[in-house]
Order: sequence, then structure tokens, then C-alpha cells
Amino acid sequence: MNARIASDTLLSVDDLKVHFPRGSAGWGRAPSVVKAVDGVSFDIRRGSTLALVGESGSGKTTTALAVMRLLPVTSGRMQLGDTDLGALRGESLRRERARMQIIFQDPFSSLNPRERVGAAVRAPLDLMQVGTGAERSRRVSELFDAVGLRQEQQQLFPHQFSGGQRQRINIARALATNPELVVCDEPVSALDIAIRAQILNLLVRLQRELGLTYLFISHDMAVVEHICDDIAVMYLGQVVERAPRSVFFARPLHPYSVALMSAVPTVGGGRQRAAQRIKLTGDPPSPIDPPAGCRFAGRCPVAEPACAAELPPLREVMPGHWVRCRRVDQVDGVARPPLSLPSFS
Repeated sequence: MNARIASDTLLSVDDLKVHFPRGSAGWGRAPSVVKAVDGVSFDIRRGSTLALVGESGSGKTTTALAVMRLLPVTSGRMQLGDTDLGALRGESLRRERARMQIIFQDPFSSLNPRERVGAAVRAPLDLMQVGTGAERSRRVSELFDAVGLRQEQQQLFPHQFSGGQRQRINIARALATNPELVVCDEPVSALDIAIRAQILNLLVRLQRELGLTYLFISHDMAVVEHICDDIAVMYLGQVVERAPRSVFFARPLHPYSVALMSAVPTVGGGRQRAAQRIKLTGDPPSPIDPPAGCRFAGRCPVAEPACAAELPPLREVMPGHWVRCRRVDQVDGVARPPLSLPSFS
């Protein structure tokens, strides 16, 4: 058996850092650096979905683009099966791109308005020189069927489709080369609520039928709960909590995770839930000059002076459940959060 297939882990990311220099800060002063991603680590099992969640500016999309080798990586290691992604250059990188594809957030701007959608779906096959011309045409037809589009629609232009249909076209294009890893960068956030469930159900079905592995980027916890197997919460360039879905949604441990969960709307929650929502004050620190201690301490409702003194490590407090918070305790072998979700009964 191929060693790549035998391994249960498809993607392994270890201590990934993506820093962007901002140029000179003035005469005699060192240039400032934006630490967009600052030491992120995670693994994704084959055929599963890991969701990266967090508010805007947390670094989740930058992490995904770095994994795709669409942004320069400052340091760290990214392993796709038995391939070191960070070591790839030129033609070797181009060949490996067939194994990893991305679905972008905006279905309106991610398609060429002057290109027929059938040609757009076929483009990866032409670029990678996959199969003969007839085989490529057959593959495009298969993909249109797989995502729920009619064959005659191949001849239409993007403006002739709705937003949900355009995202189906983007999904078909991402699947053209039979990738192992698909990065989904907020794939439903630009769609009407009524269409979101259709696209999410399509992604789940395709994963089940094709054995796909997803890295799913989102800020919407309700969407994430529907699709992910594991979840990693990011704040200011770092993972602050990582756990299996059922464990995380049953009991989030990090105060930031609890605040995110308190904002998830529920049926019948109404004004009572809105009143009990954990409202964070202030803005996140600057990624140019992050604090020495916990990066969430300045906004945390339960922070202590010691929290701002030293950056806590990401530690495993329960099997498979990791958290970066010094205030998470273990009582009788059970991890206890310092901040709990409000009761909405």
C-alpha cells in the first residue's frame, strides 16, 4: 500500500508563521512586521473537515492561503501526505497543486466574466495537461452533474447564474483535478441564507462520495457546527483552542471561544439570548506589536494580572482538547472553563 494512503493524516502544519514586513519605520528604526500568523499548528485526518474560526483579522484566511502556497511563509512546516509543501518550487509546486485546490469566498469575483463556465471548469485540466481533449470534456460533464448543474449550462457566462449556482461552478472547478485537500474559504458567507444550506449539503455529499479532506474557513459558528469534524479557534494569529466538534460545542474552554458561542443565534432565543450574550469590549491588539502575555487578556472578562505577563502554551487538558489559557483548571480529571456559556432557559 502507498505510504501516503496508509497514513491517517493528510495535512500537518507545525509552527507556521506568516509575517509581513511593512517597510522602514523611520530613520534608524527597524522596519515593523505584521505577525498575521504566529505559530499555528494542526493536523487534518483524511476524509475529515477541520474548521478554522475566528473574527476578522484572526489570521485564518492567511493560514489557508499559506497552506495553498499562495502567500510566502516565514517559517514552519507544512506536510501534505509525504510531501513537504514548503520545499516545493517551480514545476514541482505546479504539479502538486493538482492535489490541493481552493473554493474562494466570493462567487461573483472568482469567475472570469468573459469566459464560459464550461471553459472555467475545464481550465485546471488544460493547465495541468490532464488526459486527452475528449477526456477533459467528459470530466467537465461529470462535474456539472456532480454539483447539480445542467449540461447545456456549460455554454453560459457567469452573469447568467445566481450566486449559489456560481458557487457550484467554483466547486466543480476545484474538483476538476481530483484533489485530496480542498480549502473552503468562507464558501457560503456571500450567499443568501436560503442558499447556504444547499451549498453546505453539497459539500458534505461530495466529501462523502469522493473522500475529500476540507480545511474550512469561517466566522460563523452555526455553519461550522454543521460541517466540521474538528475545530480550531484562532485569535490574533494563534490557535487558542482546538478540539473535536462534539467536545467543543458541548463545552468550549477558552473565554474567547465561549464569547463566540454566546453570539450564535438559536431558534426561540430572542431578546433573552441577546441580553445574555457575552459582549467583548475593546479591539484586538495590533499584530505589529502583540502583547507579551495572553493576546486575549485585554478583552477577557476573567483575566488576571498574571495573564498579561506571560504567553500561555497551547496545552492538552483533555484527550484531543487543547487550549491556550492558564485559567482552565482540571477538577477530578475534567477540564473546567473559567467562563461559562449563559443559560438561555
